[in-house]
Amino acid sequence: MTYRKSVFITGASSGIGKSLAFEYAKKNLFDVVILDTAGRQVVDQDMMNELKVIEKNFIKFGYSPLETSPMQFSSIIGNSLSEDEENPMSDIYTFSDEGTEVSLRYDLSQPLINFYKQNYMDLPNPYKRYEIGTVFRRDKPGSNRYKSFGQCDVDIIGNFEVKQANADLCSIIGSIFTEFLKKSEFVINVSNRKIVQGLMDQLKIIDQNQKQKVLRAIDKLDKPGFGFKGVEDLLKKERRDQSGAVIKGANLNDDQSSRIIDFLKIKDIKELKQKIDNPLTNEGIKELEELLEVLSYGEYADQVKFNSSIVRGMDMYTGNVIETNLKFEVKNSKGKVIEPGAMCSGGEYLITKFKGDPFLGCGVSIGSDRLAWALSQKNNIKIEEKKPVLICVMEEKNLNEYYEILKVLRDNDISSEIYLGSKKKLSRQLEYASKRGLSLAIICGENEFNNNTITIKNLQGIKGENQISIPKEKLVNEVKKFL
Repeated sequence: MTYRKSVFITGASSGIGKSLAFEYAKKNLFDVVILDTAGRQVVDQDMMNELKVIEKNFIKFGYSPLETSPMQFSSIIGNSLSEDEENPMSDIYTFSDEGTEVSLRYDLSQPLINFYKQNYMDLPNPYKRYEIGTVFRRDKPGSNRYKSFGQCDVDIIGNFEVKQANADLCSIIGSIFTEFLKKSEFVINVSNRKIVQGLMDQLKIIDQNQKQKVLRAIDKLDKPGFGFKGVEDLLKKERRDQSGAVIKGANLNDDQSSRIIDFLKIKDIKELKQKIDNPLTNEGIKELEELLEVLSYGEYADQVKFNSSIVRGMDMYTGNVIETNLKFEVKNSKGKVIEPGAMCSGGEYLITKFKGDPFLGCGVSIGSDRLAWALSQKNNIKIEEKKPVLICVMEEKNLNEYYEILKVLRDNDISSEIYLGSKKKLSRQLEYASKRGLSLAIICGENEFNNNTITIKNLQGIKGENQISIPKEKLVNEVKKFL
């Protein structure tokens, strides 16, 4: 017989402590208690509840779990993740291990790709996997930005129908987010990389490095402090932020930058067709329309909207791209309304292999820390938490009978535990239940056993009216009335 354990973690506001808390929480085997710098205890129940909802939906949609190592060989982790041209690995934690360069994983996509390349012959085709884990970035900490944080990824790799796979991902997002929020409180924005790629070809933006800078500039449109003016600065020579730091731009001319800004103001696909006409853009539009058609067969079509500014800043994406954004205000610790960024993002990508055509992949990633932070302001993580029923131990000689009650409850899918403390005074057991936030206690002493009855105490009820005695055979039905 097993019992749930508690884990106490100090210094868990960031870094290793935060990562440990996340790992314990995701396994759903522990109650995680965080001690902050002031020594106050905070049960991170919201995070655990959020992870339960996410994983439940991943499984519901037919995805299998995969757990990869947080440590990866630097040579295969990717070198196009940073905006620093002179040091493309600047955002990645890298170490030397007996002469071999290794890195902490930047995301969960690259470890998946490495795993698939090595094992695809033994995997189903297409391969559908999910992973929940911690990633690490050498980033400047700030509001909603961390050096380590949780990601919840779901991907499809192999041979698959693209429009159906993308629709499946959008439906997963819709299914998860509607457990937390009203449909009016979030939107799933979609676009296609080929649309903007076609526009850049039309504008004779040929240099690959320049193209990447254009994509990263567009990707910043909804970031704090940017907007159209910030994007325009990045499309041209440079942008200087409030701190005085300078980011090199794409060096486009006035006409090129103006055309791209006009493109970003397009609101729907119909308008897009009227204003941009070239083969690659038209191909991207067709793929989007096919995605929207498949989505119309399900229940989340109204949540999905075309947004021309969705391009994803990383090199890996090739076709449809997805970003999920909130439609309510989010505030920082000082009460200032800020832009929280995308809660979930991803898209289509290609995986090269030694011979033959590349593998096709598509996936999305939910930033669990970012989402939990936003949801905490709404205080509406909607999951029914099954607090256990406590079986109090009054007489050591009746221990066998207490375990019989425990078995009956668990056999009927009622979360329950027996008091394990060495001091059996009833007041101490009820105090324990109170600290755990439990709502129900089973109390059986000599009288109950002699009369074949059981006493149920509602720990959240009105004193004097919160206790009933019932026949033993009615235990399950009566307990379920309280839960």
